[in-house]
Amino acid sequence: MKNQPTNPSDLKGTVLNIQRYCSHDGPGIRTTVFLKGCSLRCKWCGNPESIAFKPELSYDPQKCTGKACGRCLKPPFPEGAFYFVEGDDERVKVNWDLAADCDQALASLCPTGALEMFGKLMTVNEVLDEVEKDASFYRNTGGGMTISGGEVMLQPDFAAALLKGAHERGFNTAVETACNVPWSFIEKVLPHVDTMLHDHKLTVPERHKKWTGVDNKRILENFKKAYETFPDVVFIARTPLIPGVNADEEHIRAVLEFIRPHKNVIDYELLPYHRFGLGKYELLGEVYELDDYKTPSADLVARLQAIIDEAFGRKEKTSPGGN
Repeated sequence: MKNQPTNPSDLKGTVLNIQRYCSHDGPGIRTTVFLKGCSLRCKWCGNPESIAFKPELSYDPQKCTGKACGRCLKPPFPEGAFYFVEGDDERVKVNWDLAADCDQALASLCPTGALEMFGKLMTVNEVLDEVEKDASFYRNTGGGMTISGGEVMLQPDFAAALLKGAHERGFNTAVETACNVPWSFIEKVLPHVDTMLHDHKLTVPERHKKWTGVDNKRILENFKKAYETFPDVVFIARTPLIPGVNADEEHIRAVLEFIRPHKNVIDYELLPYHRFGLGKYELLGEVYELDDYKTPSADLVARLQAIIDEAFGRKEKTSPGGN
């Protein structure tokens, strides 16, 4: 293709953000690089800003001074993208269809910071230079760089170049993925991965489609093929645990039955559902569908964790000073 860089370090990808000092995205202290673009539509998603591929505008009405400013009502902003409703509050409203083409240059014209962009294009070297700023933490803790999403495998060339570059700089690598992508994408990425954290969201195909938009046939095929094709990669299965969706013994035992024959799947982690990211739906002009779902109780999580611990031959933990 024309205009493709000949140097992999100059390859560009769409990065949502880079988060430092992470302790739950692989071994040790890590820097997690979040990429944009996802092939699932999980109804519980707490990161709606990670779904679209391209950078997208967000609007925080709490930062808007409304009629006292009015900058977004004038060129070069698209006509009609921002407007007032008479008799409503003083803040502007957004026509999200007309505002969809706004970019960082336009967002930066907002004097109060009410307009911001989720995501930007970055080169492999630009990302790795940011990651390298925390290299001392990786050496001291056995950490490194994790790529998350969105779905990292949807930018396979960029992800592979990032991971390969991280290895060349001496960093441990990990990816967080649901693997709802063509196998050819996975083949590009996994040769450069030390640890793959992968989501078993639901096991029944019809329920998987109901809650994520697609069934899990390709996902499970990819997981099994990955276990068998890349025996040196460490795999950690995960389930985002949502009461009323998948927080039950049937799902946990089905995942264990799937992963336990594969010795390179070393653990199965539960990620209890939380509601921390829901405010981002408003920033994007969207509505959250699971508004009445709650965080699973500690007792439920402990009961399901005990099933996992038993399957992996781990003894039940006792509290300090306990009998």
